[in-house]
Amino acid sequence: MIDLAIFKDQTVAVMGLGRSGLVAARALVVGGARVAAWDDDPARREAAADLPLADLAAADWSAIAPRGLSPGIPHTWPEPHPAAAAARAAAVEIVGDIELLVRACPEARFIGVTGTNGKSTTTALIGHLLRAAGRRIEVGGNLGTPALALAPLGAAGAYVLEMSSYQLEITPSARFDVAVLLNLSPDHLDRHGGMTGYVAAKRRIFDSGPTDQTAIVGVDDPQSAEIFDDLLAGAGRRVVPISAEIRVEGGVYAADGRLHDTLDRVDRPVVTLSGIQTLPGSHNAQNAAAAYAAVRAMGIGAEAIGDAMPSYPGLPHRQQLAAIVDGVRYVNDSKATNPEAAARALACYDAIYWIAGGRAKEGGLAAIESYLTHIRCAFLIGEAAEQMAEALEGRVETEFCGDLATAVGRAREVAADVEGAVVLLSPACASFDQFPNFEARGDRFRDLAAALPGVHDDVGQGGRAA
Repeated sequence: MIDLAIFKDQTVAVMGLGRSGLVAARALVVGGARVAAWDDDPARREAAADLPLADLAAADWSAIAPRGLSPGIPHTWPEPHPAAAAARAAAVEIVGDIELLVRACPEARFIGVTGTNGKSTTTALIGHLLRAAGRRIEVGGNLGTPALALAPLGAAGAYVLEMSSYQLEITPSARFDVAVLLNLSPDHLDRHGGMTGYVAAKRRIFDSGPTDQTAIVGVDDPQSAEIFDDLLAGAGRRVVPISAEIRVEGGVYAADGRLHDTLDRVDRPVVTLSGIQTLPGSHNAQNAAAAYAAVRAMGIGAEAIGDAMPSYPGLPHRQQLAAIVDGVRYVNDSKATNPEAAARALACYDAIYWIAGGRAKEGGLAAIESYLTHIRCAFLIGEAAEQMAEALEGRVETEFCGDLATAVGRAREVAADVEGAVVLLSPACASFDQFPNFEARGDRFRDLAAALPGVHDDVGQGGRAA
């Protein structure tokens, strides 16, 4: 746990007692702060019974120092939570747990990773490569471990943090030595007032960095490429392009199943990706290029990176092989919470029995258009089922299943005896209509697949689908 003694004897409010908020509140208490904590959910308040609780929407803000806000709680769009509005009216600074980490560990180095898709894999891969090189690191943020549950690090250590757009908005002192922007496509538009606000939030990863910051930017989509050009025109930081589609100068790109390093303006193939089962598809080539560039920026050589990358174990819920039953693969890609992410999985298989749906994101299904011929049948669940059926009408056979258990059962029946069949949970939607998060949805899919009747092959732990 991070030592937050810098807030000793200060009154600090913590709004939102999910995973990161709960850790933040307890770390502040241990650090000697006077904590006022709240969550609108009675169950979460009950789980935080060891903390001093106070309804922050009705609190006296005159004596409160920085206010910790869990990223999921709106402070601007679509309208601010009453507690956030009260804090702003009292001119109280609103920050998140990563801001507290940055202030508590000023000597450590920071690597930040953001983007619409691929940031979890890229963050975890950077961590894997740095650990293999013997570096002292901690990995967390939006990925897995809350920031304030990480170990304290000094000048010899580095934090590798996945940063959501929500987190970037409430981390004003973020000073990433290495800042990575992978890609941009419409997501969370309701929370940012539209695409302009979303892009602005993502771009904050480059703010407040040291003068020698390395900015690593994907150039495979127009909006990210525009940010790359803007940064390149500025002074100070080193700007490194990465691509899974085109050759780039002064950066890292993928071609013919390999990563190419042009950081020193000499084109060198450095890592073969085609045999790494935990990094399938062109989207993972972009992730690998970004991770390679970030680790090179930390002073690790190309040969060491090439030796370590094949042992990357992968992440749960990201094209994770959940089961093989009677020869049919069941693939858990629950992390695909938008169509762009689902498209990346749909591109990897040819005979797909697709389980999709949940709470729809803005933007429609245009991203998956190129891969509709890979889908044999779509089994639709959740709030978005009718909307998705309309978009797929006449092009893909669809079935309304309602819930995940029904969809898995029907997919098993329809996919039986089809050579190369893959039952793919890649929902293209958020999980919040039926599950608390994408992890719970993926765990449920895994359990359902494991309970299916038939002959089960051993897929081991953390297997990958490709």
